[in-house]
Amino acid sequence: MDQQYNIFLVEDDLSFGAVLKSYLELNDYNVAWVDDGKLAMEKFRENEYHICILDVMLPNIDGFTIGTEIRKMNKDIPMVFLTAKTLKEDILKGYNVGADDYITKPFDTEVLLCKIQAIIKRQSTTPVNNDVLFEIGSYRFDSKLRHIERKGIKQKLSPKESDLLKLLCQNKNELLPRENALQKIWGDDGYFTARSMDVFITKLRKYLSEDPNIEIKNIHGSGFLLEVKTPS
Repeated sequence: MDQQYNIFLVEDDLSFGAVLKSYLELNDYNVAWVDDGKLAMEKFRENEYHICILDVMLPNIDGFTIGTEIRKMNKDIPMVFLTAKTLKEDILKGYNVGADDYITKPFDTEVLLCKIQAIIKRQSTTPVNNDVLFEIGSYRFDSKLRHIERKGIKQKLSPKESDLLKLLCQNKNELLPRENALQKIWGDDGYFTARSMDVFITKLRKYLSEDPNIEIKNIHGSGFLLEVKTPS
């Protein structure tokens, strides 16, 4: 595997969760494991993940509720539900939440691994916008490889940092409405996702701070403006 993928795992069975986490890590995945539903969203906000594996029957907050909240924040991230429930209504509910797959317990971990690999492969072969390379002042931004470069020094970007910078570049010297960015990247324009985007904007400003001709302006009540001035 050329790239290490991050898996968000929510499973309250401590024995099974530990075994599953170890098995996935042995297969070169990074796994963030949460064993209580009420802690899930706080943990999910801490990092960027490529796929979610959610147990349905959890203490405090069930997997379907967690999946619904995750889908509000990220409309594209793949989700696999794990459950002992086999009723048709439960399976349909999982798919209505936005599941890519639904696996009933007990199951073979190799089967789960194959499903994860198939989902990630499908995601990686999804057609992307032809806009890949951007010139931002003295920086060169590669949205496919997710890095910016200046004077031979590269800065790696997270998926959301890259998506947000790409939107700003596509609207360079023009207003990028806040709601447009939130809906396009997070799939939701609520308070918490808006605050999350503000954090990413702050990070992008820091990454681009070496060039005084670049400024990401906050247009109060409207959105953001990537302003690139011509050097005098």
